[in-house]
Amino acid sequence: METSYYYLTLIGFIATFVGTLGGGGGLINLPSMLLLGVPIHTAIAANKFSNSFSSFTSFYTIWKKQQVQLKLGLSIVPFTIIGGISGALLASFLTEEVLLKVALVLLFIATILNIVKSNFKKTKNTGTPTPLFYPTYIGIGAFDGLFGPGQATLLMHSFLNAGHSFLTSIGLTRLQTFTSCTVSFWVYFSMGYFDWRVGVALGLGSFVGAQTAIKLANRLAFLPWQKILSAFSIFLILYLSIKIIL
Repeated sequence: METSYYYLTLIGFIATFVGTLGGGGGLINLPSMLLLGVPIHTAIAANKFSNSFSSFTSFYTIWKKQQVQLKLGLSIVPFTIIGGISGALLASFLTEEVLLKVALVLLFIATILNIVKSNFKKTKNTGTPTPLFYPTYIGIGAFDGLFGPGQATLLMHSFLNAGHSFLTSIGLTRLQTFTSCTVSFWVYFSMGYFDWRVGVALGLGSFVGAQTAIKLANRLAFLPWQKILSAFSIFLILYLSIKIIL
């Protein structure tokens, strides 16, 4: 895997760039890492490590624009922490063979969620948002701790349905993603699943990808990012499935 670290940086950049604009970058980087031969627990741990940085930096950028209700976001954090730790612990006790099969099923489900997400409206909300059902975020946090891809779609759906604006929903989603990724990363790290070389290579690409996407978001908003992401992920999932079967 010595020559694949450059590919990991490229994967991190592409996945986070497309994911920031279309949601669900893990649909690209996780199957890509598996195809490069990275063990699945290590791949998920590296994903959590890189997402911790990219999600925080993108959240901070949106927060500086005063588009995020920080008090609301922080009130959800304890539920996300419980879920993130629970999901990571469950994944840590599953064998690589079992977790790989679970991951393939969840990748397929996450891709469907991302396609369904095309119904999300990016209009500015003018009404008063309805209260959130906080225990929901334990389940979403657990999903992220166990696996990851698709979690952002679930969060966006919950915030938009509650009546929050699109940009506010992105900010709240990035804060919860940062929280669940951080706590679940430390679980994987304590279990010995984290490879610093993989994590740093992926994280570097993810950091640059997130910042580039936010700066170019308005100029590139006309492109069908969700369809691009879905096409990427479907191809990778099918290819990965064939590799596993053969």
